[in-house]
Amino acid sequence: MSYQGPVSRIAFDYRRLWAGGAATAAVAALVAVVGLLIARGLFDVAVLAPKGGGIWGNANTLTYALIAAAAALGATGLAHVLCVTTATPGQFFGWIMALVTLIAIVLPLTLSVRLDAKVTTALINLVIGLAITVLVSSTVTSARRPQFPSAQAVDVTDSWRSRPNDRR
Repeated sequence: MSYQGPVSRIAFDYRRLWAGGAATAAVAALVAVVGLLIARGLFDVAVLAPKGGGIWGNANTLTYALIAAAAALGATGLAHVLCVTTATPGQFFGWIMALVTLIAIVLPLTLSVRLDAKVTTALINLVIGLAITVLVSSTVTSARRPQFPSAQAVDVTDSWRSRPNDRR
């Protein structure tokens, strides 16, 4: 029989998770705005706005940014639920986010608008999806806290010396 050491559990700091989720929502909204500015301003592609809408477009720009922010908050909620209910939340989160991002990429390609608008929207959605996935995943990792048994039950600093079959 080998020594296993003190049993540790993983605790999550959900305040840190949701603070990171809020920051991710801001980043996702800004990625959407920057993507639209680049598409309209640099490449003159009318994404989510008619040609006469100008570089800032119309209310669709704000709507797109708010949807990106809501997607980030939804991803944070998904991560929270997976951390509470599954043994390997990171794997499930990665798969779900990859598939949702793929849907967000393919969906604009099915619309009956100009090809350049379809491809540009798909690329912006890809960047938003990647940003949300990476930021929420890293937030989950930073919100993980190991919990060790109390120091009264096991002296963690000295426990390695008391292993069975220890030759001194």
